[in-house]
Amino acid sequence: MRHFRPLALASALTAALALPALADDKPELVAVITTPEAQTQLMAMVLTTQAVEQGHAARVLLCGPGGDIALAEAPETATAPQPPRGASPQGMLQALIARGVQVEVCAIYLPGLGADQTVLIEGVGMAQPPEMAGAMLAEDARLWSF
Repeated sequence: MRHFRPLALASALTAALALPALADDKPELVAVITTPEAQTQLMAMVLTTQAVEQGHAARVLLCGPGGDIALAEAPETATAPQPPRGASPQGMLQALIARGVQVEVCAIYLPGLGADQTVLIEGVGMAQPPEMAGAMLAEDARLWSF
């Protein structure tokens, strides 16, 4: 009986510590935005926000015209309010960044512009291909492409 009590206590403790991990075990979302259309960019931000609100970890990869929403001097399509709530793609992107979502532009985006990270809004980094490929290939990853 004396050997059973420590074993039972250890098993109960292990189970109690594992339960929160199981509750938070939701797939990470990787949202890739390449489209130039402001409405699609905004919907990508709305859906990514909904995923975060539902408890999923998320990261955003912006490539090509999608990267333009991360520019400090973004095109008007990225910053203009859209119906029905007056949100903009860049405004929603900044809200995701404020919530801790990792946002990156493709590794070839800035060199293609002939620019460096100083042209990006605060909180946006440059993706490293090995790390991003790993995130996209992760067994529990969800990939959304817009």
